[in-house]
Amino acid sequence: MAKSTSTSYLVAFKNNLPSDYEALIEEAGGEVVRALPEIGGLEIESRDRNFLENLKGIRGIQAANRQFTHQLDYKKIDRSAADGQPVTDIPQPEDIDSYWEYQWDIKRVTNDGKSYDIETGGTSRKHKAVVGVIDSGIDPDHPDLKDNLLGGMNFIPAGIDSSETGDPDDITDRDGHGTHVAGSIAGNGKIKGVGPNLGLRVYRVFPANQGAPTSWIADAIIQAADDGVDVINMSLGGFDAISRYSYQGEGSYSDVADVLIWKRAIDYAVGKGVTVVVAAGNESLNLNNPTEITAYMNEVYGPDGFEFKGASREVPGQIPGVITVSSSNQWSDDELAFYSNYGARSIDVAAPGGDNGPVYAETGDLDQRDFRYRTLSTWPTYLEPYFTSNLHDYALLHGTSMAAPKVAGIAGVIKAANPDLTPAQLTNLIKKTAIDMGKRGTDQYFGAGEANAYRALND
Repeated sequence: MAKSTSTSYLVAFKNNLPSDYEALIEEAGGEVVRALPEIGGLEIESRDRNFLENLKGIRGIQAANRQFTHQLDYKKIDRSAADGQPVTDIPQPEDIDSYWEYQWDIKRVTNDGKSYDIETGGTSRKHKAVVGVIDSGIDPDHPDLKDNLLGGMNFIPAGIDSSETGDPDDITDRDGHGTHVAGSIAGNGKIKGVGPNLGLRVYRVFPANQGAPTSWIADAIIQAADDGVDVINMSLGGFDAISRYSYQGEGSYSDVADVLIWKRAIDYAVGKGVTVVVAAGNESLNLNNPTEITAYMNEVYGPDGFEFKGASREVPGQIPGVITVSSSNQWSDDELAFYSNYGARSIDVAAPGGDNGPVYAETGDLDQRDFRYRTLSTWPTYLEPYFTSNLHDYALLHGTSMAAPKVAGIAGVIKAANPDLTPAQLTNLIKKTAIDMGKRGTDQYFGAGEANAYRALND
């Protein structure tokens, strides 16, 4: 038998998992490491290079493929690079009571806080709606977040790095991304989120400086739905080849299993009344041009031995049933943030995700980046400061990751005010009340427009 290093696979059965699935997979040369019985899926490890061929002898399997990882959808700073114009005019947290004047993004989607007079998501004693954040975790002791944190779960197995023990209760953020996202949704301190009294449940799927496979994320979606969250935010993304690809010139495969598992997990959540909000991604791609996505995948994964042909898609942004969010900026009603993916049939709405300012947009000069055009939110109290002013406990970031949680927060306060709305009704309300930007009407960059909590709550 031809052997290689262990490879992760995803398998989707046509219906329910058979009762003897572990024995069937073992006979084919694999080991089940995660089962998703609610949606007929398995995560499998195998060292057998013929494993996918071996699976063809098992009845009931609809699709199987190598499992790719997905990344957090924000533009991370290379600390070793020249980092634009240092931000030195934002006070340290011990020197200020509120960062509201620096929160251009939250001010815009709440009409300068007027939406708070209508709905904040609850009170200090009760959360009227809960947002599940599938991300890198949270700082559970951050003063702006801890009162709204209702717990969560870790889906990262032991051994990924020295800090990962597989403890299901370990939701501590090693990256900072999840903490920043949570602040935009339900910060209630020096930083204010869209819904300062919304509940937060956290589902950690990203280790430090690494991606997460579809199976971990799907497991988190299922758990969040079972926990009864009202909204899920996923500021993450990746790509699947829905036609064919080869690895090191051997065989011909597709990512149909990945797409099926994504769709089933989202359908499971929506079926339980959960509104799912996702980031559009940061590759500046036209998501309605599948060959453009394929070319990008060949550029990124080609050096690792993969060759993709035919059509590809962004996931979860192009999975039916989600609200897909592109990123607007502070300084223009017509120009999308330079990094944001777009597409006429792919973007539902936009929200402020920030960028590097108009000078950088015009020149592309890295030395002209102005971080004040990014979005300010919470940052883990135990991690290094993230940008050049060395502000601690808060950080300026930009990306569709920073746009999506604004819409998740809007969905949360709408649900708090109107608990009987279905996900479809809630989605339609967000789109109906969005502020038109770009070309008149629905367009490929902003979708229905920039989402707005005040307008939605007033409709």
